[in-house]
Amino acid sequence: MDKELEDYADRVWRGDEQLFAYFKGELRKDGLRRIADGVWMWPATGNVYVFETGDGLALFDTGDRNTAPGLHAAVRARTAAPVVAAVYSHGHIDHVLGLSPFDAEAAERADPAIVVVAHEAVCDRFARYRLTGGYNAVVNQRQFRAPGITWPTTYREPDRTYRDEMTLRVGELTMELRHGRGETDDATIGWIPQRRILCCGDFYAWNAPNAGNPQKVQRYVSDWATALRAMADLGAEVLLPGHGVPIVGADRIRETLLGSATVLTVLHDGVVARMNEGQSLDEILHAGLVTQEVAELLGRPWLRPSYDDPEFIIRNVWRRYGGWYDGDPSALKPAPRAALAIELAGLVGGARRLADRAVELAGAGDLALAGHLVEWAALSSPDDPDVQRMRAQVFGALEAAAPSLMARGIYGWAVAESQARADGSDPWSTMRGGRWAP
Repeated sequence: MDKELEDYADRVWRGDEQLFAYFKGELRKDGLRRIADGVWMWPATGNVYVFETGDGLALFDTGDRNTAPGLHAAVRARTAAPVVAAVYSHGHIDHVLGLSPFDAEAAERADPAIVVVAHEAVCDRFARYRLTGGYNAVVNQRQFRAPGITWPTTYREPDRTYRDEMTLRVGELTMELRHGRGETDDATIGWIPQRRILCCGDFYAWNAPNAGNPQKVQRYVSDWATALRAMADLGAEVLLPGHGVPIVGADRIRETLLGSATVLTVLHDGVVARMNEGQSLDEILHAGLVTQEVAELLGRPWLRPSYDDPEFIIRNVWRRYGGWYDGDPSALKPAPRAALAIELAGLVGGARRLADRAVELAGAGDLALAGHLVEWAALSSPDDPDVQRMRAQVFGALEAAAPSLMARGIYGWAVAESQARADGSDPWSTMRGGRWAP
């Protein structure tokens, strides 16, 4: 492996360095990075792995639309061999939108068309993305605090799909494709037994599993744990993740995969046990399911909850088995939230009193309760600039305290909304300035 890349990955795994250089794109400034003989990495938002096969190139994932030109240039700086096959690890847009320059090149050079392989559910995902393009744009703008994000509705469909397993043979490359459910229902891992190389897609991405995202469709927590344990049993020597840098060494790979599986299993089984006892979602959320073992694992440099949040994973387990009713009968057919807020504000002496108390609670460190009160205050008096400023203050504190990107995105969006309402400005321009710039 590229010595610089291997040393960097080792420092990150041990906690001596973080992935800032990776996320800033510094690792791809020199083009493709060598993993092994005939195996290369394009370290982008969604990683791309390039395999020389003797009959052309095979890609595992294709990256996103923004880095597609860079990927093509990097590959062409290394070899003129045609791309003959590509595998989608799943249908997220940072993994499936980088092939267009290669497709255009193949047509121009009269090369055989590239064969794209994916799990059959990828096609259903693309259909859903076309149906809900506007919603996905809004969700991702809020999640990543980037109002400029648009959502694509045109996709490079797979040419070959499979259901459970498939062996892909391209020249000298034999890759065993296996389906699993985890972050998505359409996920594929690629296992190259002769090289002991495992392409795991987003089953592992250098943080706690993204199994609870509050703004996205169902995740599959128990299935994810099962897939991780199956991957751990393969005996891989090199793990190539969908995001982040490679992990080298069978012991580290096994520790990483089994640690991730343990976190998911403890949370999943804790939720299910309490559901079977008749507990409500609120009771389960506050039942202390993050055990000492889980907390210790989440403290490891390679498993920190920097993207998702264990509480969100708990909610997703509930959603899978329990539906949307959370055990609160008053929420079954609720009154409009604004009407309830006005009633509560009237009982306590007005929106300002609610907001003042929220600021007091936030100052004392009770951020969760402060968030509830300031939201009621803002709903009951949406045109009061002082209330909106207090809402921005409280949710700003929540944002600063949140370890996960998911939570920070939602809290930060609320801050920008209230700042704009207080100032009578366009919330989009507020979000584009300063820390809101994409």
